[in-house]
Amino acid sequence: MCQHRGGPRLNCAARPLAAARLGGTPTSRRFTARIVAELGWDAVSDAPELLKGPLEDRHRELGASFAEFSGWLMPVSYAGTVSEHNATRNAVGLFDVSHLGKALIRGPGAARFVNSALTNDLSRIGPGKAQYTLCCNESGGVIDDLIAYYVDDDEIFLVPNAANTAAVVEALQAAAPAGLTISNEHRSYAVLAVQGPRSAEVLGELGLPADMDYMGYADASLQGVPVRVCRTGYTGEHGYELLPAWESAGVVFDALVAAVTAAGGEPAGLGARDTLRTEMGYPLHGHELSLDISPLQARCGWAIGWKKDAFFGRDALLAEKEAGPRRLLRGLRMVGRGVLRPALTVVAKDTPVGITTSGTFSPTLQAGIALALIDTDAGVEDGQQITVDVRGRAAECEVVRPPFVAVKTR
Repeated sequence: MCQHRGGPRLNCAARPLAAARLGGTPTSRRFTARIVAELGWDAVSDAPELLKGPLEDRHRELGASFAEFSGWLMPVSYAGTVSEHNATRNAVGLFDVSHLGKALIRGPGAARFVNSALTNDLSRIGPGKAQYTLCCNESGGVIDDLIAYYVDDDEIFLVPNAANTAAVVEALQAAAPAGLTISNEHRSYAVLAVQGPRSAEVLGELGLPADMDYMGYADASLQGVPVRVCRTGYTGEHGYELLPAWESAGVVFDALVAAVTAAGGEPAGLGARDTLRTEMGYPLHGHELSLDISPLQARCGWAIGWKKDAFFGRDALLAEKEAGPRRLLRGLRMVGRGVLRPALTVVAKDTPVGITTSGTFSPTLQAGIALALIDTDAGVEDGQQITVDVRGRAAECEVVRPPFVAVKTR
């Protein structure tokens, strides 16, 4: 699920503290700086106009560097992106993503209404389950991608992306029948992601449920604080997302920091979140999904209930499915050295055939990787070598189908 937005501005002031407390190396910190530069993030130490999550003081105590992200001041790194990325792949990482939106649909037939609006088929799941889905406009463009939690037939809880929460709520309110209440709960809950092969161990140490199926959830408590524990995440690893009340997030975060550190893991920021999700080929709204990039172009057709009678954008998406999308999301892996970034031209047989949507250096593969929208009539196939124009240099790449590394969510 896409859980980023916008162009962050980095605060580098806390990096020496991060290195001292969490063991960040100069190489790891340089890589973090490279990611920040490639994504066009600008330096910021604080900005009163930015929204702030419930844990800002704790992140500062941990030596985090900060970035503006979707109008929020967010931790981008602690020990350095490489260290945090590898900790998540090999042990466990802890992410504060409380900037994510939250919305609640409540009233008679809430599930039935949501099923008539969002793309995926809620009838495939039931109470205690969650589902990846999309909110589209009538032309088939993506207003947002999000997670829907099926509480019961009369209550659905949504977690959209930060910048698009209001747009999702407005679209649903405009279509809702009388008797339904649709509320923006952005600051009602925090979201803490525990991701990695030792994530279940961390939750077990804290007495939290960890044995639910993928995309399942359970309501529990930690030190007297109610918390919803969900088997979801954005890294491709076995992991969980915990939703405590906003005002109680500190209690849960402190306990998680201690347990994650004891398990050989680290707190992790937006830099590692981006490298991890790019390795998995997960779409990021504003990059691989947008009002101009349909679910079919982004290879998210699996999240559409094609047999449903109604959902936003149904007619347009059915027409696109029948005709075939004019472009498709592909993966690119650099053959030689270098790093790819967004908005680079993809070339095959001396002809421009597409554009990169995301790009980074993969710490797992030790290679530059990217996602790109490539014209379907260009005849580009997986395994084919093409080039990407990197500041006037033709960078050799192999076309691959994501993910770039094995999925371990299940």
